[in-house]
Amino acid sequence: MSLLDIPDVFIGFTDDGHTFVILNRPIRDADRLLTDAGFLPREHHGRRLHLLPPGIAQDVHERAGVAMYGLLAHTHDLVDLSWTTRWSPDQPAGGPDLHFQVRDGTVAVTASTTAARLLLEQHGFVPTADGASYRTRDGLDERGLLGAVTAAEAHAYTHGLSARVHLGIPTPADIPASTRRRSAPATGPRITPSAPRRTR
Repeated sequence: MSLLDIPDVFIGFTDDGHTFVILNRPIRDADRLLTDAGFLPREHHGRRLHLLPPGIAQDVHERAGVAMYGLLAHTHDLVDLSWTTRWSPDQPAGGPDLHFQVRDGTVAVTASTTAARLLLEQHGFVPTADGASYRTRDGLDERGLLGAVTAAEAHAYTHGLSARVHLGIPTPADIPASTRRRSAPATGPRITPSAPRRTR
């Protein structure tokens, strides 16, 4: 199973700046909510997804926020790992405090500050042998990996630390095929949104 298949709604971004919303189960009014916010619907390798092209950061943030709030009225099983939804007028220049790289069932994280490193260790991330980055502890399945990333990212935002999660998806064409049967109900614990959106 891919990380993208776990929640009812997954919000992510591609390396070329597209914001995407994947619907892993039918949600009432989702198509209307997303198209009204400017997302373009697509069927892609067995997935129902919606794309928002790259644009001005504030505009993308606003459009994604409208869509997210609408979807949260129908499900709380929503994960948002898109940096494009995190725009803020007081966002500091420079790179993020935490940089997550998700690839092939692994998560590597670099931390640029002591506070970021302590936060990762608090969430069970362990330093690599060379000490240059962190990884999740051994034995986590995809659901555990997603939970570790969303918990650490949400905690970072509550402490004013910036975080960016790269999903390793270069373009929308590279979004992987769905491995989740649409008719099957979601199982396991619910994953709450990764970080509260700032008030506008």
